[in-house]
Amino acid sequence: MSGAAGPGRSPLLCTPRPAVALQLSGGAEAARPGVAVIDLRFPRGAPADVQEIVFRNFYTAFLSVRVQRPGPSGSCRWVTCLKDHCLMPCPHTEEGSQDYFSLHRHQMLCDMDQVMAVRFILRQPSPVWLHFTIEEVQIFPPGQKSPQKDFPSWLSQLTPPEQPASLHEELPDPEKVSTEVQQMWVLTEVIRARQTAARIGRFDVDGCYDINLLSYT
Repeated sequence: MSGAAGPGRSPLLCTPRPAVALQLSGGAEAARPGVAVIDLRFPRGAPADVQEIVFRNFYTAFLSVRVQRPGPSGSCRWVTCLKDHCLMPCPHTEEGSQDYFSLHRHQMLCDMDQVMAVRFILRQPSPVWLHFTIEEVQIFPPGQKSPQKDFPSWLSQLTPPEQPASLHEELPDPEKVSTEVQQMWVLTEVIRARQTAARIGRFDVDGCYDINLLSYT
């Protein structure tokens, strides 16, 4: 399979087959319904536990994944584990058309242990793109992490966001806050009383009001 493994990473050995486009027979030319299938098998048919699937999109709008797992009495059965996962928000535009994607175990609808084969069902309803597929498919077992693809260098220089402080550790003592609020209220009342006395004292002469200091409107 394509794609560099990178240091410290060991994807499972597997062989994806080329995408096969489904065709509708009839008429002079076969009609393409915009659906293709890619089958992937592990060497010697040995089952594997799947933790993560990494791939690069190439103009596939929606992706479904089915896995083959051992059934009762030694038979094998196909189970759908992902249905119509959106890769391109708008199939007619470029957004998401060549991005890297990672599908994790917790996103799957079924158990991903003892997988014998994987089938990718690709859909592209837009007639704008004549060819669509997925590339650089890598499957990782439990305990393996996928690589980070095409991240700008400035992202690695950003500092991690600060963790919110624990409310229980940062809240002050309620009794202390109540005491300080009462002290502030008393101080405010004292200042207000002094300002009122100062305004009255402008017209007060020996305990009486001087009539000449009063103004009338």
